[in-house]
Amino acid sequence: MSEPKKRIISPKVAEAAPKRWSNCLVVGNVAYTSGLTARGPDGNTILGNGEYEQAKVTFQKIKDLIVEAGGVMDDVVKLTIFVTNMANNTEVWRAREEFFSGDFPACTLVEVSSLAKPEILLEIQAIAHIGCSTAGR
Repeated sequence: MSEPKKRIISPKVAEAAPKRWSNCLVVGNVAYTSGLTARGPDGNTILGNGEYEQAKVTFQKIKDLIVEAGGVMDDVVKLTIFVTNMANNTEVWRAREEFFSGDFPACTLVEVSSLAKPEILLEIQAIAHIGCSTAGR
């Protein structure tokens, strides 16, 4: 028998309009985030001018959702990162280092031609196994 899915909402992360998507769903102890970006609370403003700043905003959103689900960032086991300019990937890695310790998540980095708005430079999805890490607890 499958475990029911539970939608995770954080007061720190703006929710999508109804019937669009869920920012985070948990099934059992596995949390899945949608592709998150550096959109501000109003859903229109983009926070951060470069990849480093946008990655920090986006990783913070992931952290807020994972914490709301009962986990810590070191419970994240997989990241998929979409960037519009692969030449600036080190800026994404620099931001990532501020959110993870120990064994970093498995990660896929893909360059795409565009994202939802021209000023959005990256989008990040995460999968976490809540409770798998002893770091940060």
